[in-house]
Amino acid sequence: MRKVLEEALKLPLEARAALASSLIESLDEQVDEDAEEWWSKEIARRLAELDSGRGKTIPWAGARRRILEG
Repeated sequence: MRKVLEEALKLPLEARAALASSLIESLDEQVDEDAEEWWSKEIARRLAELDSGRGKTIPWAGARRRILEG
């Protein structure tokens, strides 16, 4: 497993993102169509907030810290 991770981390950013997406997707045995639709709407809403200037972003380091601290 460690060897696979080491090789994966050598991939370019886009390839790592695609691999991560595929791995996460493989965890879902059933697709919840309602969830897919809801997330699409939520993503569109958040993008609209950012585009209008109402939304704000924070750097990944800060977001990660908040997630890990709970």
